[in-house]
Amino acid sequence: MTLPVTAFEALPLGRIKPEGWLKHQLRIQADGFTGHLEEHWPDVGPDNGWIGGGGESWERGPYYLDGLLPLAYLLEDETLIGKARKWIEWSLASQREDGFFGPAAIRTVNREINKSNDWWHYMIMLKVMIQYEEATGDERVQPFLAKFFSYVHRHIEEQPLEQWAKARGADMMYCVLWLYKRNPEPFLLELIRILAKQTTNWTDIFHDFPFWRKVEHMDMRTHVVNVAMGLKTPAIRYEFGGSETELRAVYRGIQSLMTYHGQAHGMFSGDEWLSGTHPSQGVELCAVVEYMYSLEHLIRVFGDGMFGDILEKVAFNALPAAISADWTSHQYDQQVNQIVCNIAPRNWSNHSDANVFGLEPNFGCCTANMHQGWPKLVSHLWMSDGAGGLSAVSYAPCTVTARVGRDTEAKLKVGGEYPFTEQVSMEFELSQSDVFALHLRIPAWCDSPSLQINGQSVQLEIKKGYAAVSREWHHGDKLLLELPMKVRTESRNLYAVSVERGPLVYALPIQENWQLLLKRERFHDWEIYPGSPWKYGLLADSSFQVISRKDVPHQPFAAQHAPVRLVASGQLVRNWQMEGNNAGTPPLNPDVQGQPVVALELVPYASAKLRIAEFPLIGSRAGVTETLNSEALYSNSYATTGGARREHARKG
Repeated sequence: MTLPVTAFEALPLGRIKPEGWLKHQLRIQADGFTGHLEEHWPDVGPDNGWIGGGGESWERGPYYLDGLLPLAYLLEDETLIGKARKWIEWSLASQREDGFFGPAAIRTVNREINKSNDWWHYMIMLKVMIQYEEATGDERVQPFLAKFFSYVHRHIEEQPLEQWAKARGADMMYCVLWLYKRNPEPFLLELIRILAKQTTNWTDIFHDFPFWRKVEHMDMRTHVVNVAMGLKTPAIRYEFGGSETELRAVYRGIQSLMTYHGQAHGMFSGDEWLSGTHPSQGVELCAVVEYMYSLEHLIRVFGDGMFGDILEKVAFNALPAAISADWTSHQYDQQVNQIVCNIAPRNWSNHSDANVFGLEPNFGCCTANMHQGWPKLVSHLWMSDGAGGLSAVSYAPCTVTARVGRDTEAKLKVGGEYPFTEQVSMEFELSQSDVFALHLRIPAWCDSPSLQINGQSVQLEIKKGYAAVSREWHHGDKLLLELPMKVRTESRNLYAVSVERGPLVYALPIQENWQLLLKRERFHDWEIYPGSPWKYGLLADSSFQVISRKDVPHQPFAAQHAPVRLVASGQLVRNWQMEGNNAGTPPLNPDVQGQPVVALELVPYASAKLRIAEFPLIGSRAGVTETLNSEALYSNSYATTGGARREHARKG
């Protein structure tokens, strides 16, 4: 069977290496949680079942490795590579003659996959194995996968996907597809079809989305991490014969999620279950990293720049917001309007410690799973177009190594410290001159992009969020892409507004008083209490002054070192109250009587761990860019045609 052609193809792990601020993020991550979690958290320590111990043997080891391994190879850090290889070698050695592997295979030779039919944690380890094979070329991996998939094929009908595995079946479908593209055995295609039938029908759910309100009870279809992972399912289904219905379902699903549960940082809410649009509802960190991974698949399969726009917004805002600047503590749930992080009851499904910063607040799944966010973003910054060209997903600084054109060796150096700067520089190193296409993603928020090649202006024709530049390229060719970033306000629920510039959301930082909650050897728990007022609204006619540093600091996601700040005008709002230990609903009619107009200095959202990022609007609403609200940005009516999407965005 000939599989449908995807818009782009992911480059193997290691072909893209981070530079600049992004490399610093990976290094900070390695020096914090990811590089040292094994020594300080027993769940992934020496007793973990995935390295032969008698301890935790479900998802936490594979989750951790799913971030540790790509981080290790991206940084070329031999210590981290050694840690990751320990897990890989144990799993390879654990495989039985019948193909089964993992902790259960070692402990009880005659026991089939545990009686709950839980295939879920194996799916994570399969993704890890694929990344390992791409990074190293280890010839043992493909036979290992084929042997396991043969086992699955023999047992999947009698032991079908259930619960977590049923909701997340696309992860195994992707792994089987990966192997089928390299070794097209007929049983693999049959297995994919069986898995597709057993997996939750996310295409139908997203096409006619039924969950319009905050969910109060357990439903696997509304669990926020399942939803975030489920969004890639239509793309994976499309890869083995799906129709355009899959793409339409994704557009409609994202539109519905942002309409009914959307948050200013690009995520949909979910303090376990989908939770509505209130800016004090929580968003789980696991959902953030899984949504990023789903978006990377969506742009790979469908090639619409819209998915790159969303990916950047989530990656540059929601991801670093939930992790401390030194990567030694994290939140389970973050809030757009977050005025205190403490142990206190909230209108959430999660425990009262869900928004504190610590080792494993609320539940340890995020402690294990958060590590994949930055590394997988790096490995998907650029993709192949399948015809010898390269396609930009994001312009964060990096170096891309690939074969282009007529099998030409190419290295593309991407500089400029985007998204903190508007200029993206690119320079080619080529083994020979060659003809191929460079597909440049032009974000929907950018009204007037421009491109120069070797100092000469090039006209851009934008389709589906991309401008293709096809020509004969030479060694030393230099590109300068300008993506001017206008400050804009986005109208949200009850006319409250958020502030954006480029892919970054901006927030009013609240002075942070970090108080030790639980001291450990290294990774402590903290509450954060406010030390400055938070009840500020924005004037509707406020202008914004942009203040940029000349250099981007080692850690740009720290308020005191923010490389870009916005100065706006605001007033204290007397009738904005706390509700249930949170900032209450931004008042529709703010009471600012007698309050002076003051200058408010806003910083990138992720830089402020206490913040207001959804403001009551004071005065006339005529100047608010309501055409750029979340409902419009992800509207199916123009997402299917890049030109219409671009024109709609420009009305702001």
